[in-house]
Amino acid sequence: MAFTTFRGMKPGTQLVFSAFVILVSFLVVFSISIAALVPIVGLSEMMNSLSGLDPSDPNTVNLLKYFQVVQSIGLFVLPPFLLAWLFEGNVWRYLTLDQKVRTGNLLLGLLAVLAAGPWVGYLGELNQNMHLPGFLAGMEDWMRSMEDSAANLIDRFIAVETVWGLLFNLFMIAVIPAIGEELLFRGVVQKIFTNMTRNQHWGIWISAFLFSTLHMQFFGFFPRLVLGALFGYLLIYSGSMWLPILAHFMNNALGVLALHAEKTGSKTMESLNSYGDSMSTSVVMAVLSLALTMALVYVLCKRVAAEA
Repeated sequence: MAFTTFRGMKPGTQLVFSAFVILVSFLVVFSISIAALVPIVGLSEMMNSLSGLDPSDPNTVNLLKYFQVVQSIGLFVLPPFLLAWLFEGNVWRYLTLDQKVRTGNLLLGLLAVLAAGPWVGYLGELNQNMHLPGFLAGMEDWMRSMEDSAANLIDRFIAVETVWGLLFNLFMIAVIPAIGEELLFRGVVQKIFTNMTRNQHWGIWISAFLFSTLHMQFFGFFPRLVLGALFGYLLIYSGSMWLPILAHFMNNALGVLALHAEKTGSKTMESLNSYGDSMSTSVVMAVLSLALTMALVYVLCKRVAAEA
């Protein structure tokens, strides 16, 4: 017999219930992950590594990578599948994973994300140079300190010397977030707010706002907001969750590869990074980037509509 208790909920109730499911999922997965780890590394060693949080210690870095994967699975990957099953029953249909993307439309969507690079980079520079009012100087210092610590940790994550280490970083930073974050924010949250406001654009931008806010990085808030909205429009105009998932993966994977190449001294990638940095500082390039991105998304919308 189908489990239908949670079907037919109003959007506001769905939102509150979704937050509850996300919290429970995280706590359960985190508890299981600790229980599974203790027999392997020992409780005292695990607590010592976490309490010290020495980024130069390889054991601490590996432990933090483990918990990063656990957190992503508990917060992002499992909840959308559970919520889709509870809200509708047909998980793949609710999350629009049952819809394929034609090759031409896929290429248009991926090109739109690439084209958005200079515009997103320009927004990132503006965001980094923003300052809070004087009476919030202490909060600004705290936020910058937190982001510096996060950046240092990412540097430690990226600093691997083997192919397997690079592949794991791609799995941790590109594959899991692309699947989990898109399924949760575009597949569930965007749908809830679209139904709540009866407007697709509001649904896209509210979910993108929450997507960026949850990353807890104020000085990267606006570029992440724009990317989240772009992924939302790719879902709406393509009708398939696979396009934003692949676009998200490509965006994160390119970032991982660029940072890895920078750490390992790849001249080719360093020159590409320098070229990208020079483009992102140009207002003209940023405007052209925005215009090209909008044009590509528009063409995607028209192609899909013509194919329907």
